[in-house]
Amino acid sequence: MDVDPVSSQEPAAETEEKWRAIAAEKKQKQLDSIPKEWLITPPPEDRINVLDVPSECGLLTSREMEITNEVDVAALLAKLASGEWSSVEVTTAFYKRAVIAHQVVNCLTEIFVERALARAAELDEYLKTNGKPIGPLHGLPISLKDQFTMKGLETVMGWVSWIGKVSESDCVLVELLYQCGAVPFVRTNVPQTLFWGETHNSVFGRTLNPHNRNLTPGGSSGGEGALIAMRGSPLGVGTDIGGSVRIPAAFCNIYSLRPSYERLPYQGARNTGEGQESISSTIGPMSNSLSGIKVFVKAILDMKPWLKDPLVPKMPWNEPAYQLVEHGNGVGLCFGFMVDDGLFKPQPPLYRAMEMTKKALIAAGHTVIEWEPKKHLEIFINCNSIYFADDGENLRRECEATDEPLLQTMHPEELLVELDDASMPYERHVVRDLGHLTTYELWELHKEKRQLRKEYLDHWMGTVERTGTGRPVDAIICPAAPYPAPLHGHNRNAWYTTIWNALDYTVAVLPVTYVDPKLDVQHPPHKFRNHEDQWIYESYDPSSYEGCPIGLQVVGQRQEEEAVIAIAEIVERALKASPS
Repeated sequence: MDVDPVSSQEPAAETEEKWRAIAAEKKQKQLDSIPKEWLITPPPEDRINVLDVPSECGLLTSREMEITNEVDVAALLAKLASGEWSSVEVTTAFYKRAVIAHQVVNCLTEIFVERALARAAELDEYLKTNGKPIGPLHGLPISLKDQFTMKGLETVMGWVSWIGKVSESDCVLVELLYQCGAVPFVRTNVPQTLFWGETHNSVFGRTLNPHNRNLTPGGSSGGEGALIAMRGSPLGVGTDIGGSVRIPAAFCNIYSLRPSYERLPYQGARNTGEGQESISSTIGPMSNSLSGIKVFVKAILDMKPWLKDPLVPKMPWNEPAYQLVEHGNGVGLCFGFMVDDGLFKPQPPLYRAMEMTKKALIAAGHTVIEWEPKKHLEIFINCNSIYFADDGENLRRECEATDEPLLQTMHPEELLVELDDASMPYERHVVRDLGHLTTYELWELHKEKRQLRKEYLDHWMGTVERTGTGRPVDAIICPAAPYPAPLHGHNRNAWYTTIWNALDYTVAVLPVTYVDPKLDVQHPPHKFRNHEDQWIYESYDPSSYEGCPIGLQVVGQRQEEEAVIAIAEIVERALKASPS
């Protein structure tokens, strides 16, 4: 094991002081990278909703407000392509708004203004000289989760031990974004280890939810979620191995897509648990509009990413799939509704959001049947056992390099509490107590996973007997979490998202409604199924979540990215047309 010999010799107080000093120096460099004229007077700490700070602080001009308030990425790209808006002014506007967002919710990691504006100027010159855009994302500023390596920049990813490690090359995604004409302009915060549904680390600190700063924006792509919710970026890219683009989307009132394994290129990006390939982390776009999700996926696929990433299948954008040719051309769809997975009963706002969506889809001419969960507990236990087959060795090694403590909680008041088991940051109680697995034991888990996936596929295909369309269920609608965005340290349940990672189903998230204490009153007590189910029920306080967003998942089959985007558009149109 590679351990700094100094850390094993020096007293604990000195080693703690050392890693804290390294982290503090990095945080100060980040602060120094913000143009002084972009610093604002932050609102008081007791102001919980900060969404209007960009329009109130006086930093943005009316033109910059117009630019950053444009949530339709396709419309934004059209103005960039025509030259109506230059890339320099669009990038400047979003950069200023991103920096405003950072000062109130702490969402950024790397800030490189001069570099991004130089790139934008090059694109403006290209358009002026050639009379056409350089690619499908011409001039568009794009934010990136702090995993996507960029040449000449550090990729800290929440680890003190990674500070100072400068990337010598761009990851494949960044290469393709440049080819598409995009302007990568900020990188965003993540939790230490990435295995959290919240966003906090010892280097950059905690990211807050702009709808309510007492609540988490989710994780691990929580920096992206908070930034995009504040309109500090028109389009961002996160990653998802257990819900990491979907949970922030649901908690922050934005859109996201979790594609199937390797559909989009991960090559060259950094990750936790590199080498674990049974349940892969996937790249996922996040945006304030579904147009942003579609634009991104199509643009990247049109660049033939399989020529740069050997794991990406040769699957170009499939227009017939987007037109839902295999799903009745989008007419008379049948949705499976799963408001309750049988393990953890969601809180009242989720029931109302599901009922709103059900009524809207029926009114739009679609049908809805109840989705029956199939072995969700077995699948989740199998999945988490695979995640931590190394018994947390990967995580501990990263910490031991600088003696940084492995965070065992996201609760603000319990961050350095010593727990009995540090090998898994959350939900340890559902993982088989197998310790560090042998190769054979891991293979047995892989075999079990394959059988569980086969059973779930058969279960889905069997719904053809109930849909009335001659097809199995076209998509599943379900919560992304059993609660709205909770208080910091309380997002302890990823069951509603991780199930689809284990099965490798394509999933979109879209906003539906907001918590209303008058409508979302506590349900009568039910027979609690387990301790976690009881905690979810008893922790609900509608007054604490007033105005908090509620998003839902739209689940399709494997590698149905185009179809899931189109079906999510149908769901959104139905919701907008519904009087409720």
